[in-house]
Amino acid sequence: MIPPPDSLLRYSPPVLVHRRRTEKRSPGAPRLQASPSALPIPAGPVPPPRAAAEAGKQTQELLNAILPPREWVEDKTLWVQEVSSTPSTRLDVVHLQEQLDLRLQQRQARETGICPVRRELYSQCFDELIREVTINCAERGLLLLRVRDEIQMTIAAYQTLYKSSVAFGARKALQAEHGKSNMIKRIAELEEEKRELEAQVSDQKAKCEAIEKREYERRQIEEKKHTEEVQFLKRTNQQLKAQLESIIAPNK
Repeated sequence: MIPPPDSLLRYSPPVLVHRRRTEKRSPGAPRLQASPSALPIPAGPVPPPRAAAEAGKQTQELLNAILPPREWVEDKTLWVQEVSSTPSTRLDVVHLQEQLDLRLQQRQARETGICPVRRELYSQCFDELIREVTINCAERGLLLLRVRDEIQMTIAAYQTLYKSSVAFGARKALQAEHGKSNMIKRIAELEEEKRELEAQVSDQKAKCEAIEKREYERRQIEEKKHTEEVQFLKRTNQQLKAQLESIIAPNK
């Protein structure tokens, strides 16, 4: 296993532990699973030196519970690296800030938006601040631990919401794409129906024009025939009138 990468959180030098069938942990790095409220809290000032050593051990146990030691296997041996219990000075805090800015620049973290690299580095920085505060005041460290856990829970909830919204958006996009293909097909069908109806309208117009033309020609023929009949009847009437006058005229 590859050793863990460097972190902004300060660790003590790694401790070599021989690996057997059952893994052995460092006596000073027990694996604790208790809640923050049940974690051991160093006692107040007590007379040195034995009580001071006991307080330092309790502080280390508290740090191991808040920030678990790192473990990795190298050459069939187990290495354990606990969080450092050395108090930090003002210069250490300034150096931490410089290291944070340097690593943000080296790893090309984005300044805005969602960036896993920036989040990881700021999480390491916050863990280091929890370590420094816990060494000086355990209660403050436990309170900061609660704040960190609440922030992580909130981020996890936002991540779940984001993933569900992305999945929902993908489903809606697929539905829209499917609906789009159906609409395109429907539009093609309607356009084909429109062309057929336009062809029918053109045929009906042609038929209507042909009927009108035939009716016009028939009407013209009938009018001509009627006019000829009227003229014939008028001539016949004049002839009969002339004959009648010629018959009546001698009798007078």
